[in-house]
Amino acid sequence: MARLRSDLWCAVFVRRHNDLGNICVVSRRGDPIAGQVFIEVDHLNGTQSLYTPAPAVSLDDNTADLVFQRRLFRVEPEKVRARIAREADFDPDLWVLSLDHRADAIGIEVVD
Repeated sequence: MARLRSDLWCAVFVRRHNDLGNICVVSRRGDPIAGQVFIEVDHLNGTQSLYTPAPAVSLDDNTADLVFQRRLFRVEPEKVRARIAREADFDPDLWVLSLDHRADAIGIEVVD
């Protein structure tokens, strides 16, 4: 099944969270068609989490939506920024969405 373009998926994610009253912005724009999407979540208590694309081996061929893994969970913001910076050096087409959200569930599919 064809996957949604990265720019469209990001626009929907940002719009949905802003409509719910959460602050969500695109902090880094990547390739509009196939850029990887990272989501940094500020839990508003001095900690952040980072969601990155799940490895392809953990995906089903019929999955049309993006699937994520939780790479960092409620850590210091510097660790999240450092991880994103390392990834951006490796992949300049990377998208980064920044979300202010107190809860852990942010409305995406997460695999272990």
